[in-house]
Amino acid sequence: MADKRKSDKPKRAAGSYSLSTLSPAKGSRKKHVRVGRGMGSKLGKTAGSGNKGQKSRRGYSRRRGFEGGQMPLHRRMPKRGFHNPFEVNYSVVNLEELNVFPAGETVTPELLRAHGFVRRAKDPIKVLGDGELKIKLVVHAHAFSASAKEKIAAAGGSFEVIA
Repeated sequence: MADKRKSDKPKRAAGSYSLSTLSPAKGSRKKHVRVGRGMGSKLGKTAGSGNKGQKSRRGYSRRRGFEGGQMPLHRRMPKRGFHNPFEVNYSVVNLEELNVFPAGETVTPELLRAHGFVRRAKDPIKVLGDGELKIKLVVHAHAFSASAKEKIAAAGGSFEVIA
């Protein structure tokens, strides 16, 4: 006769779970390897770090881009160009695009962002004079081209530079 062994866990109906009966899936939890615990553990003495050298020492961590003392690639490459830290990158809006607003409207940077004319929210806005403005508008922006100023004034509108 076969010997039937009882399992330690009680049988439960499908869907009846409680915090006391939960356990991780079989094989999902793995015991960590304890290194440096004597020669009988297979990972004693050098604890898997090998013999001598920089990588066997305590606290070793190689910095990013380190090539073993050889001059790293990012330092071998020549430097090119100049980066101006004070450069201002404007989001550009052309006058022709402003014809969608009703006459007499005050066009602000918030309104331009809401209508999707400007992608980056933090960039200052510059209005350029490309196209014709057919309606009278009050335009607020961080910068205007000379031709944009002329065309806004010619259409009977006004412009204001935001600091």
